Amino acid sequence: MIRSTIVVGDGVVALNVALALQRRGTQVTIVAPDAPWRGASWGNAGHIAVEQVEPLASLATVKSVPKRLFSRGGALALPARAIRRWLPFTVRLLRASTPARFARGKTALSAMLATAIPAWQRVLAEAGAPELLRLDGHFIVWETPESAAQGRASWLAADTGGATVRDVTAEEFARLRTLTTAPIAGAVRVEGSGQITDTGALGATLAARFAAQGGARVYGRARSIAAAADGATVTLEDGSHWDADVVVVAAGAASAPLVESQGLRAPLIAERGYHIEGEPGDWPADQPPVVFEDRSMIVTRFAGRLRAASIVEFAAVETPADPRKWARAARACGGAGAAAARSDRTVDGRPADVARLSARDRAQGRDRLCVRPPASGADAVGDHGRGAGGVATGRGAGLRSFPVRSVAVRVIRAG
Repeated sequence: MIRSTIVVGDGVVALNVALALQRRGTQVTIVAPDAPWRGASWGNAGHIAVEQVEPLASLATVKSVPKRLFSRGGALALPARAIRRWLPFTVRLLRASTPARFARGKTALSAMLATAIPAWQRVLAEAGAPELLRLDGHFIVWETPESAAQGRASWLAADTGGATVRDVTAEEFARLRTLTTAPIAGAVRVEGSGQITDTGALGATLAARFAAQGGARVYGRARSIAAAADGATVTLEDGSHWDADVVVVAAGAASAPLVESQGLRAPLIAERGYHIEGEPGDWPADQPPVVFEDRSMIVTRFAGRLRAASIVEFAAVETPADPRKWARAARACGGAGAAAARSDRTVDGRPADVARLSARDRAQGRDRLCVRPPASGADAVGDHGRGAGGVATGRGAGLRSFPVRSVAVRVIRAG
């Protein structure tokens, strides 16, 4: 019987793992740094993309890479200085993209995604905050007749699991056109997907539920994990040791080095997303997320903010952020990005508010989209991670459902 567990990490995966263990009667301790949430769980688009049943590793994704590269105006960045990180990952992705492996991955992913919405409903009902989940679906829009015809045909023919895709109504189309100065040539609505309305409130709610159920917290950064005679030991950077029957590692991009000493290989890569966020202004509070597929961008209205998520960069966690990518994201968001760039304090050549919000870590896609600007300023934000609803890079290659996809959850037990 497992009596005690340490969960390393406090992102959305770690918190849900901790809550699930508590339901089984296990005493759980979370080990994570004492710092405001800046991780990938809280810096994404909040989109529960149950329609994305096709794995990222596919021949279609591989074929689309050249036109998606940042160097060619796209939203996928593979920096030369990080080639030792992304090249091995690319090789693994190629191997996983064979038709047979794609089919197996799709079967597994479809089964998991089918449980995502009910799982979120249960978790949030238990936490007393069902209003944090909206089930209004989302929109996908295109800006040229050619891309609209192609995109519409692709989505209407796609396997979208438990979600459905339909043409927008005249009223919906008219409303979409009021949201942006970009030309909208066509749109579809995906029904059955969900959205977290406030990622910060989600974190606070799950953490409060964990504490109310008797959960303990140790504030510090895990340095190593070792098997012990009767369980496992987590050693923190301050030298302190913490023991439990089981250790679960759910620390995003930091997971791989923690489990290597136990002979476990977690083939992870860090992914940084470059986002722009600001006051919502006139963007309707009940507006579902809008994916601008031609531009690999998703715009989400949260409870008190509007966030546009775009460029992704595959590298290492310690790779410095690239100001050029914020600049392009800012141009794509028109007035919202300009507001962030006006900061008169800089850190490493970036606005101070940008630097403060740029460290979001998780493990693992054009020139101008003028979203009608918010009423006040915006912040540029970034996150590291493996697709947690932060970026839309086309069908089957972008939006992800973070409730069911762990970047690394490994169990280390004695024996």
